[in-house]
Amino acid sequence: MENQQNNNQNLNTNRPKKKNNVLVKTAIVGVVAGLIGGGVSYTALDAINNAQVGNNNTAQTSISSSSSKVSKTSAKTSGTMTSAYNQVKGAVVSVINLKRESSSSSSSIESIFGGSSDSDSSSSGSGKLETYSEGSGVVYMKSNGKGYIVTNNHVVSGADAVQVMLANGKTVSAKIVGKDSTTDLAVLSIDSKYVTQTASFGDSKSLQAGQTVIAIGSPLGSEYASTVTQGIISAPSRTITTSSAYQQTVIQTDAAINPGNSGGPLVNSAGQVIGINSMKLAESSDGTSVEGMGFAIPSNEVVTIVNQLVKNGKITRPQLGVKVVALSGIPESYRSRLGIQSTLKSGIYVASVTKNSSASRAGMKAKDVITKVDGKTVTDVASLHTILYNHKVGDTVTVTVNRNGKTQNLKVTLESN
Repeated sequence: MENQQNNNQNLNTNRPKKKNNVLVKTAIVGVVAGLIGGGVSYTALDAINNAQVGNNNTAQTSISSSSSKVSKTSAKTSGTMTSAYNQVKGAVVSVINLKRESSSSSSSIESIFGGSSDSDSSSSGSGKLETYSEGSGVVYMKSNGKGYIVTNNHVVSGADAVQVMLANGKTVSAKIVGKDSTTDLAVLSIDSKYVTQTASFGDSKSLQAGQTVIAIGSPLGSEYASTVTQGIISAPSRTITTSSAYQQTVIQTDAAINPGNSGGPLVNSAGQVIGINSMKLAESSDGTSVEGMGFAIPSNEVVTIVNQLVKNGKITRPQLGVKVVALSGIPESYRSRLGIQSTLKSGIYVASVTKNSSASRAGMKAKDVITKVDGKTVTDVASLHTILYNHKVGDTVTVTVNRNGKTQNLKVTLESN
C-alpha cells in the first residue's frame, strides 16, 4: 500500500515461538509440579481438620483452631471479561508451523556432486516434518464444509505443512488459503467438522483509549494454549512502520503479548474480536527496554483482507502513490510547522508524492491533507485502505484534499502496489 514515514523505534514482529530447549521446559514443569504438590499437601491437612465452616459467604480463618482451612462457601465471582473470554475461547487455536528436517550428510553429498537424486529432488518432498515454530489463530467463519482461521503471515511463513491445535487439544491438518506479507495476515482452512465455535468481529473504529481488552493465544507455544492476558487500549489508532516498510494503522495495547501470541485475537468486553495481535515494541532506538507496548491489526482491516484472501488467495493492492500520516498522529506543536490549517481536526497528511505516480499526475502535492475519498471521510490510514481496497487497480477515485485552507477534488486512477 502507501509508503511510510520513517519510524526510529525498533519495532519487532511478535515472532511465533520456536521449539524450546528441553532443559528450560523441564525447569518450568518442575516449578509447576512443586506448586501442585504443595496444594495436595494442604488438601490432606484439610481432610484431617474436622472443624466446621461458618455459614457466611466469605472465606474465614478460625483463630481458635491450630490450623487454617479454606471455606466451602467462598463466593464464586466472574467479571465482564470472563464472559467475553467464554464467547471466544472455543474459537482460539494454536497454529503449528512444520518444516522438513534436513540431513547434514545428504547436504554435504549434494554440495560435492552438485545435485540430488531423483528420489530426493526437492527439500519439500524429503525429510521428517518437525515443529519449527508455533503461533495462534482464531476461527472466524464456517462455510462450504470448511472452517476458516485468521492468523499472521509470519506464523505460517516458510511452512512445509501447517497444523492447528483446537481448544479441546485435538491437532488437525490445515491448509493455507491465502496470505499477505504486507499486512501480515493469512487465512487457513480446516474441515468444518472440527469447528465448535466461531468468533465474531467487532468495529475497531469504535475503540476508545482506556477500554478494557483481553489477548488470547499460546505464548511460548501450545503448552500454554488459551492463555488470557488483560490490558487496555493504549491508543485506538497508531500509525507505525513495519519491517516491510509498510505504513500501517494498528491498535496499541498494554495487554501482555509474547512470542506465540502472534495471530491470536484481541477481544473487547462484548466478546468480539477487535484486532489480531501481531507485534510488540521490544526496545527503543537507543536500546532502552520497553514493556507493555503491543500492537494488533484492526478488525475492520482484517475483515477486508481475509475476504479477499478467501476469494482470490492473494491481495492485489491498489494505491495512490503517496507517503502519508494521519493527522491524529501528528502532535499539535508540529502542525503549524507543516503548514496544516488549525481548523483541520482529522484527515491524512500527504508527506510526499511519488514521482510519476497516479497521484502526481492527478495534481496531488506534498502538504495536501486528504479528507475524503469518493465522498467518504478518511481519518486514518486504515480507513483509506478500506476504501481503496474496495476498488480495483485501474479504477478512478475522487480524492478530496485541503490545500492551504481550500478544498479541491482530484481524479486519481489507482495503480498497483
